[in-house]
Amino acid sequence: MTDPLPSWNDGPAKRAIVAFVEATTTPGSPEFVQPEERIAAFDQDGTTWVEQPQYTQVMFTLDQVAVSAEKDPKLKDVEPFKTVLSSDAAAVAKLPLPELLKIVALTHSGMTVEVFQKTVHDWITTAKHPRYQRLYTDLVYQPMMEVMQFVRAHGYKTIFVTGGGQDFVRVYSERVYGVPRDQVVGSAAGTTFSYDESGKAILTKDPKLLWVNDKAGKPVEIHQAVGRRPVMAFGNSDGDQQMLEYTEGGDGARFMMLVHHDDAAREYDTDSMMSVFSPALMTQAKQRNWSVVSMKNDWNRIFTWQS
Repeated sequence: MTDPLPSWNDGPAKRAIVAFVEATTTPGSPEFVQPEERIAAFDQDGTTWVEQPQYTQVMFTLDQVAVSAEKDPKLKDVEPFKTVLSSDAAAVAKLPLPELLKIVALTHSGMTVEVFQKTVHDWITTAKHPRYQRLYTDLVYQPMMEVMQFVRAHGYKTIFVTGGGQDFVRVYSERVYGVPRDQVVGSAAGTTFSYDESGKAILTKDPKLLWVNDKAGKPVEIHQAVGRRPVMAFGNSDGDQQMLEYTEGGDGARFMMLVHHDDAAREYDTDSMMSVFSPALMTQAKQRNWSVVSMKNDWNRIFTWQS
């Protein structure tokens, strides 16, 4: 039999994934899950690809401020854009929410959804990570890709439940992960319906934030967008805690897994500036028998290009 998870070392985490999927998809099994209920929810940043030194969408946003400043040089002397353009990562990380919303308003609104999609596509296909000097889409965790492919092969629908902007993630989710854009649940801002000069109906992105898909917001948005409680859930931080709890709270067999960043040589072994795996979450995971993945010990490779 071909190993469905070749980038995983043999151990409790790998065995737990395989055993759960087989138990919930084998007819006659006491843990069998009906096909229509097979939903596996995945966080994105830090769970399926690199989230350091900043979330990928944050890196996109910062780059777009620079593009805007080239068109309007006055921005270089106006906060918070002045701080962003200083390239001081620590200062940017300390910007309060109202200032961050100004940045998002500048870079994520005032354009049609199609223009935004093209802007993201052009960036994501050319921008490179500062440490690895590779495209961000080359920094997908191969072990997690194998999990997504494995569960899909057994009838599970894979959905993204991300704190990132759903319009941003939808641009590349199907091409990179095999997750259709209508299976991406994320943070969202408003849109306004209107007509362009030719009379064509369009949607224009607004700066008003509708919801932040993080922490307790994740179960709420899963319910709103999907209408079913996940059977499997994968995360990596305190922001995913409630999603895993919501998954666990359903009837029948349930699977919860957290990715722990503990491999400085191949990836990172510290929390990012925006995402924390707290000792309290680790304690909760152990108490509730959630699987915790050690990047260092459980993954024999992290990226496809690593030997």
